[in-house]
Amino acid sequence: MGILDEEFDEMADAADSREDKRIARLIEKEKKKAERLAKKEAAKREKVAALEAELERDKQLDKLFEEKEKAKIEEASEASAAVETDTRSGEGEASNADTSSASFSQTEGSDAAEVPSDKALSEGNSDGDSGSDSDGDSEEKDILGFKGKKKKSRKDKEDADEINIVKDLISLFIYIVVVILICFCVIRYVGQRSTVDGSSMLTTLEDGDNLWIDKFTYHFKLPERFDIVVFPYQDTDTLYIKRVIGLPGETVQITPTGDILINGVVLEEHYCDYRIENPGIASSPITLGEDEFFVMGDNRNNSKDSRFSDVGNIKRDSIIGKAVFRITPLKKIGRVE
Repeated sequence: MGILDEEFDEMADAADSREDKRIARLIEKEKKKAERLAKKEAAKREKVAALEAELERDKQLDKLFEEKEKAKIEEASEASAAVETDTRSGEGEASNADTSSASFSQTEGSDAAEVPSDKALSEGNSDGDSGSDSDGDSEEKDILGFKGKKKKSRKDKEDADEINIVKDLISLFIYIVVVILICFCVIRYVGQRSTVDGSSMLTTLEDGDNLWIDKFTYHFKLPERFDIVVFPYQDTDTLYIKRVIGLPGETVQITPTGDILINGVVLEEHYCDYRIENPGIASSPITLGEDEFFVMGDNRNNSKDSRFSDVGNIKRDSIIGKAVFRITPLKKIGRVE
């Protein structure tokens, strides 16, 4: 039993030692944490104290500046009052001098001997005040310099902000102008979107189809046979869309059986199977000029085109562009043939 008791005692001592070490580590850790917090609090207090000191200094400078301004106003008021008093006394002396010229000369002589001149008084006052005002002037210059720096810094910042605003406005204006120019060039020279209105181009195009019109290609080449082109109706804003049938210099005629003859040869077509019932003015041969095209709608019996005199042959310059792509409806999206 004695041996067991000793082992138990040793084990208890070891456990106590480990617990003491753990507690000591915890205490040390808490001390370090407390020291860090204390340092942070001290730094905060120092920062607050510095800010308060700077604020108090600004208040004192403002107060000193106000006192200087007030003193200047009071000095100006006293000087004005003194000038008024001198003016009144001068007027009184002038009235006395009018009574007798002899007495005026005698009085003038005595005054010259006994009374110091205004210049001497002003010099004396300036000499007396120079010592007391020198320190005030230096302090005033410091205050004014400090205020001037603050105002200059604020003004420089405002000027910089105004310059940045002007730059932003100029950049925005240039961006808008560039976008407008690009849009204008695209619509004028490259292409535009157009919507089919009517059934004159069935079954190739249907009412409501949205198309992309290519304006760029015809700047470099002439329209070709079977191109689908867009042109204005009688120089109005109404646009027609038709297919090119006859080319410049060719002779076009539609026979009573509905066949189209190009220079006397029957034209083979693959895009429609309508039999032409009304040949119009094309019942007789029509010879196209060097810049004229003969156009027709694919829905031959429901189309106003070159067979009618109010449309007639289409000049090259009247053709706006070529329909090349169907945008909508989505189920028919793709190239226009």
